Amino acid sequence: MVRHPFKEELLVVSRIPGFRNLSTSERRKIVVEAAGIDIAELAAFDADGFDVEAASHLSENVLGTFALPVGVATNFTVNGEDVLVPMVTEEASVIAAASNGARFARALGGFRTSSTGSIMQAQIQLVDLVDPHAARLRLLEARTELMELAAAQDPKLAEVGGGVRDLVVRTVNFDDETYVVAHLVVDVRDAMGANAVNTMAEAVADRVAEVAGGRVVLRILTNKADMRLARARAVLDAETLGGPPVVEDMVHAYKLAAGDPYRAATHNKGIMNGISAVVLATGNDTRAVEAGAHSHAVGAEGRYTSLSTFEEDADGNLVATLELPMPVGLVGGATKTHPGARAAVALTGVTSASELAELITAVGLAQNIAALRVLASEGVQRGHMSLHAKNIAIAAGAGPDEIAPVAAQLIAKKNFGHDQAEAALAELRSGR
Repeated sequence: MVRHPFKEELLVVSRIPGFRNLSTSERRKIVVEAAGIDIAELAAFDADGFDVEAASHLSENVLGTFALPVGVATNFTVNGEDVLVPMVTEEASVIAAASNGARFARALGGFRTSSTGSIMQAQIQLVDLVDPHAARLRLLEARTELMELAAAQDPKLAEVGGGVRDLVVRTVNFDDETYVVAHLVVDVRDAMGANAVNTMAEAVADRVAEVAGGRVVLRILTNKADMRLARARAVLDAETLGGPPVVEDMVHAYKLAAGDPYRAATHNKGIMNGISAVVLATGNDTRAVEAGAHSHAVGAEGRYTSLSTFEEDADGNLVATLELPMPVGLVGGATKTHPGARAAVALTGVTSASELAELITAVGLAQNIAALRVLASEGVQRGHMSLHAKNIAIAAGAGPDEIAPVAAQLIAKKNFGHDQAEAALAELRSGR
């Protein structure tokens, strides 16, 4: 038994051999015991756990709800402690890969994480300026006044240790225009922060225009949350991965992603497979996180590149690292109002937005580790299609008792075509 990383309750180790082969009820029993929560909380994951009336308050023109599978990634050790990770995804290989990547990391202590804090920014765009460079300085001279005006919009944020931290003013040139853009820099604490910084930007816009001598067009947050970074790293035992040749080829695979935007797009998509699944499970904004991540992947040279790095250490082991913006929260939005999101957060045991951001980043790195290891060894299709075989069997018309034998035949023949699934189903039925 080890302590849960974010709560005082005890937690069984997240290494659970054979977990995938258990029934749903058996998995639930293990998970609630591990996380120290009541099994009733997992009822939020049932089909009727989120009713249409509740859904109508979260979206527009609601007709109903749309269910996706909620799974648990196992094997995760984060900062020396074990944790189970809820993930919402329609693709079986995502959770399997995250669990496998965590297993490789686990051999030498798992993941170490850190973060910068919960800083978000809002932009106020000024146009029709006669003297944009002087206007920038006038705004900086009024920095204290503007920060106080913004802070007055959310006094409760200051009460919990957050609030406005700075006013940064930039000039942006495009075509024949020179725009002045003021950035409100705000510590939003455990919120994602979009509503807070947008409200502040709206409130100060008129005064900003007056001081600068221009006209405001945009006043909205930026999803390039480069002051809200989360980081994860892991040392991977070379022999556990498959030996020095696998380490060498994983580094080669990373280097192609670092140097080639065509490969980087798929490499980073693999990272986001894991990240988006946890962001969605916890009721956070997948689009904001994805936009920030891909923006961050454009490096200082202005070229899209790998979000992660892989390098060999002095002992011949593989060192994997990941750093990216992670604007997620625990208060406000669906995180508090969606019962499934509340259950997912309870399952992780996190108590702050920073802890959640770091955990999500570790999942993204685990996903990346598993993907590169497969690509550097047997190739992606073998494992991916084996997990996908059940979906193909269902698409061919297999019933509940027919899915497993049809999928097994597809895997045995290494042929995952729809016609092959139909033939396997017909053969199974004719033999009855």
